[in-house]
Amino acid sequence: MNNLKEKHQASLDAAIKALHERTFYSIFPENPSPEIYGENADKEGREKYKNTLNKNFAELLQESPENWVGQEESPYTQEKLGVKYPFFSPETLINRAEAAFHQWRKVSPSDRAALLVESLERLRSRFFEIGYATMHTTGQAFMMSFQASGPHAADRALEAVATGLEEQTRYPEQASWEKPMGKYSLRLNKTWKAVPKGIALVIGCSTFPTWNTVPGMYASLVTGNPVIVKPHPKAVLPIAIIVAEVQKVLQENGLDPNICQLAVDADDRLIAKELAENPKVKVIDYTGGTEFGNYLENLPGKIVFTEKAGVNSIILDSMNDLDKVAQNLAFSLTLYSGQMCTAPQNFFIPETGVNVNGEIVPYETVAQKLADAVTALVNNPKAGPHVLGAIQNPLTENRVKDMASIKGRSVLDSCQVQNPMFHEARTCSPVIYEVNATDKEVYSKELFGPIALLIKTRNTDESIELAKEMAMEHGAISCGAYTTDPETKERIMDEMSLAGTPVSFNLTGGIYVNQNAGFSDFHVTGGNPAGNASITNPEFLIKRFTWVGFREPVA
Repeated sequence: MNNLKEKHQASLDAAIKALHERTFYSIFPENPSPEIYGENADKEGREKYKNTLNKNFAELLQESPENWVGQEESPYTQEKLGVKYPFFSPETLINRAEAAFHQWRKVSPSDRAALLVESLERLRSRFFEIGYATMHTTGQAFMMSFQASGPHAADRALEAVATGLEEQTRYPEQASWEKPMGKYSLRLNKTWKAVPKGIALVIGCSTFPTWNTVPGMYASLVTGNPVIVKPHPKAVLPIAIIVAEVQKVLQENGLDPNICQLAVDADDRLIAKELAENPKVKVIDYTGGTEFGNYLENLPGKIVFTEKAGVNSIILDSMNDLDKVAQNLAFSLTLYSGQMCTAPQNFFIPETGVNVNGEIVPYETVAQKLADAVTALVNNPKAGPHVLGAIQNPLTENRVKDMASIKGRSVLDSCQVQNPMFHEARTCSPVIYEVNATDKEVYSKELFGPIALLIKTRNTDESIELAKEMAMEHGAISCGAYTTDPETKERIMDEMSLAGTPVSFNLTGGIYVNQNAGFSDFHVTGGNPAGNASITNPEFLIKRFTWVGFREPVA
């Protein structure tokens, strides 16, 4: 392990420095170009993915499976992947994790960090394979699949490792303590240990199976907790590849690969609750719906980190170029068919219109501009299918269809979008509905998928008030605001900060409200019902271990 410490120390030092500076930092390039990853990397990754289909996933170093199970299907082909994973009962997983715990907790934080960075470096050569696995389990377009599940996920994992290492080395391991008492002094030798909590469970989601999983996974591992990774049954393969690489690094360095285990649901046995309720599981990370997240948060005796549903708002007040704003928002709505926790849903627009370079543009014009921008993007044969991707869950498609029955006026209807490469792809373009500000029952819940609501308000003050209310009562993970007035901007910052919601102001061009950068943006704040944790602040790490002190008199 000393060789790994020397190999990765510079990367860890740079990552810790980046945590404090909050500027752009990444060691995993997001551009999948041949110059960076090799001329044949794309082809080889695609072939590796194809060779995995209709077989047992045999890379995991978890012995004696009780069964082989798998439920994944591609949203692009609507055919089963046929990949089978080893199934283990919760009892087996817990017993193996408990045995591995007592080995892993005695590895120093710096050694654990080096081992984990080594696993991330191994993943570089598998980013394309992970990208295709993500594409055909989530419905993300390939570029997003590659970036989000590969480089961006690795950045977030490294961020968690760096934060965990810093927090565990914040204080000295030992100190000589002396208290003057007049003619003599009290002298003690003191030592401290960062003691991990115990077995950790990470429950993944179906739309971002690695990006939303690796922060908690690596945060628990770096702090000495063995991890059981329980992915969504429809999106297992991307994270299975990562778990396999972690296990290989552990075994190569003389450690029990069961320090990090993959746990999958059987067709007739869903095991998330069994694992979560086991008293030996001390730490839980979860991404997904609010109901199950609330259940986990209320389990006694657990440290729980959640990212749940949110009602994200856009506040339109004033701007310099309405066309650029509409194009930016159209992309945010259309990206991955709105299946992102940061996607905007509620667009608050004053009934009197918005100020564009000193002129008031009527509400109806603003609404039509946004609808036209979405239509233009969806109908662009070179961009539309690749931005939209495919619908991961048929329930999302049904939700879009059911919008026809809501209380409101249709501004833009949905349509199926033909994907030239996948004729059977499950697709759905965004719908836009207009609702009145008084119809809170319509817009006070997350409508996951390509759904946008235009909410006609009396003025910007009411828009801010409603956006804050939605965030405080129902949660929000993102907020976008467009204003050229400094006082209005300050008021939005103040009100939304009280609602624990980050705000992106005046975005146009190639940066969108959906995006979060590792080492700079805190993803979710933990300050409203959308989630109780933030990726990645110190609290995300320090609650996974306990400082314990030891002292004795100097001989």
